[in-house]
Amino acid sequence: MRLPEIFQQRQPAISIEIFPPKSSQGDTALFASLERLASFQPAFISCTYGAGGSTRSRTVELCQQIQSQFQIPTTAHFTCVGSTRVELQDWLTYASEAGIQNIMALRGDPPQGQESFQQVEGGLSYANELVSLIREHSPNMGIGVAGYPEKHPEAPNLPTDLDNLKRKVDAGADAVFTQLFYENSNFFRFRDACRARDIAIPIVPGIMPITEFARIKRITSMCGAIFPTELASRLEAVQEDSAAQFEIGVNYAIEQCEQLLQAGVPGIHFYALNKSEACDRILAALGVPQNG
Repeated sequence: MRLPEIFQQRQPAISIEIFPPKSSQGDTALFASLERLASFQPAFISCTYGAGGSTRSRTVELCQQIQSQFQIPTTAHFTCVGSTRVELQDWLTYASEAGIQNIMALRGDPPQGQESFQQVEGGLSYANELVSLIREHSPNMGIGVAGYPEKHPEAPNLPTDLDNLKRKVDAGADAVFTQLFYENSNFFRFRDACRARDIAIPIVPGIMPITEFARIKRITSMCGAIFPTELASRLEAVQEDSAAQFEIGVNYAIEQCEQLLQAGVPGIHFYALNKSEACDRILAALGVPQNG
């Protein structure tokens, strides 16, 4: 099922994001987590890939396996990094033949050792160019793109970042999935600003439950997400107690999601980090129906 149909039929559409594990043990743990999360019947599961496209084929294989095992649609991540137009087109053919119907189209982060994104000869520089390429080559693909409620770290300001998002939408994107955030007010301002620019496709908040304060500090520092001072203080007070950090983080995410759902968001995209415990708790607290 493609993203447009998913958001027509599933309101709110709950989705889960995973990444390709680096070992067979990681694969086993991931599918044990997916077994539990699949019982909540998510609208789709998305799969990232490594820097420079290092797990690009593995991403498609995982998407195939998830669709076969759980009968849940998937979305494969796809970036411009290190690839020519011809190589990108070849990958699109490969993904399509593998039964992938949705793609998360991203410019991608610079490979390790590079300070800024560098276009390869014959390649692309921006995500909107990638969206256009997908629409050209695989017009029936569902396409998701990234949005940044608190601005992309490389953008000089939010209006410029919104201009870039509008280019992706105008190129043919079907839904916007946001970077993680911990202040709902920033998401609502972003949503209003998108609507003011005639961005009418679904704008889906991305939520990363806090399960470990040190890890989330690293992640937010890399992506530029704002971390609430009061929440940071509560987590710092229990930084030697992993169970207490988990409880604070999960309860905060539940409150975030309840407020977002009350405000009529079309879905919630969970960055699950290949684990199920936090999302299990959150989805159950939100009353998401569960099989089994």
